[in-house]
Amino acid sequence: MKRIGIADTTFARVDMGTVAIKELQSLATGFQIMRYTVPGVKDLPVACKKLFEEQSCDIVMALGMPGSKPIDKQCAHEASTGLITVQLLCTKHIIEVFVHEDEAHSNKELAWLAEQRTREHARNVVDLLFHPQHLTLHAGQGLREGFKDAGPVE
Repeated sequence: MKRIGIADTTFARVDMGTVAIKELQSLATGFQIMRYTVPGVKDLPVACKKLFEEQSCDIVMALGMPGSKPIDKQCAHEASTGLITVQLLCTKHIIEVFVHEDEAHSNKELAWLAEQRTREHARNVVDLLFHPQHLTLHAGQGLREGFKDAGPVE
């Protein structure tokens, strides 16, 4: 049975982990979910590595909500670099789902964006695990998670 890891943070202002779990459960069966919650985005790389090594996860979603200040952007970049390193060390995918607080103009829009982006990336996780050909069919289509798709260049 496949195992999907959910690594999320207490710093996020939306419970993205629960959103991801509900969406995954609505999309497919035949997998277990392992959740690991940490304080902030810079803690996500080790959480993902632990999910791979200690919980035998096949793929992990790393969910975080960096703030809007320059230091938050720097921390998000460092966390992303760490997540890439873990992917290379473990030879497994980590689907990074970051929603920066300044991507939205209101708390309502921020909550919507966090939920939407998380749900759309949960679909990517299911496709990577069970239907990789679905992703190939959509190559070059300018798909975006959260906001409107950009579409292909004509």
